[in-house]
Amino acid sequence: MSDIEAPQQTADIVQNGAPKDEAVREPRVRRLNIIGARNWFFLLSLLIIIPGIVSMATQGFALGIDFAGGTELSVNFANHPSLAQVESAVSAEGINGTVVETGGGGFILRYPPLTPAGQSAVQTYLQDHLGPMTVQQILEVGATIAGETITLAILAVVIASAAILLLLAIRFRNVPGGWRAGFQFGGSALAALLHDVFILTGIFSILGKVFGLRIGQIDSYFVTAVLTVVGFSVHDTIVVFDRIRENLRVSQRLSFEQVVNLSIMQTAARSIITSFTVVLVLAAILIAGGPTIAGLALALLIGIVSGTYSSIFNAAPLLVVWRKLQPPR
Repeated sequence: MSDIEAPQQTADIVQNGAPKDEAVREPRVRRLNIIGARNWFFLLSLLIIIPGIVSMATQGFALGIDFAGGTELSVNFANHPSLAQVESAVSAEGINGTVVETGGGGFILRYPPLTPAGQSAVQTYLQDHLGPMTVQQILEVGATIAGETITLAILAVVIASAAILLLLAIRFRNVPGGWRAGFQFGGSALAALLHDVFILTGIFSILGKVFGLRIGQIDSYFVTAVLTVVGFSVHDTIVVFDRIRENLRVSQRLSFEQVVNLSIMQTAARSIITSFTVVLVLAAILIAGGPTIAGLALALLIGIVSGTYSSIFNAAPLLVVWRKLQPPR
């Protein structure tokens, strides 16, 4: 990569009653030209996104009980087995059940749709392997409820995306270019957000349908992870964009590309370090948290890594491309 170099450090003097540009006073340093290599970063994103889109279009998703429907049993074991013991027994049963602990020996067991005979067989199996138990409630989640859940999940993402675009357009309308520039900032952040959503959903489609892994199922935990990633990604992007806005005010002698590259380099360390601390926690949960929340931990882990990458290497470079195609008036 080529270098973007700030002019040599000069004396801090005041000319014409105003301080000299902050960027001009910076010492000569070698900087990574992220903006100059933006096409390579766009290509890397496409290489990850395209297989996921193909998988979603051709294979779809492995849906959990929340979306596909199924049978939910609320049970209470007299022997108070641990969560690991119940998960092991349910997993050995071989019908793709999941377990949620409610405390005091109580658990919620979720299965694909079971007939009355199948429910009796499950109860007999659990009593043989985990001891006496009391079935407190049996719920059947039908296709209608599952369809409504899918619709509401998609609607939540669409509304959040539209609100983010509008709020960022208002926030950045005071940069050179007015409302057009504001929507360029907001649109670039939205594109980075959609980049993260496509990567997350594509990877889960591949894990759940292509490889048949239980951790790749789409359920209510996954929707929670997607909405969390949306907020995290936009927050990280705003940090970079805010620095661009500040540098535009004090660095009139630099081109827009140089200002954006300078802003990325000033905020990259903060973004990476912050995300890395979260990644460490999520990795620990993924390894030691058990299969019940493994899908949630994996979704958050993928989303946060993708969100950090897109904020640094996609959102700001895309803003530069957009400004070239539609220069501010």
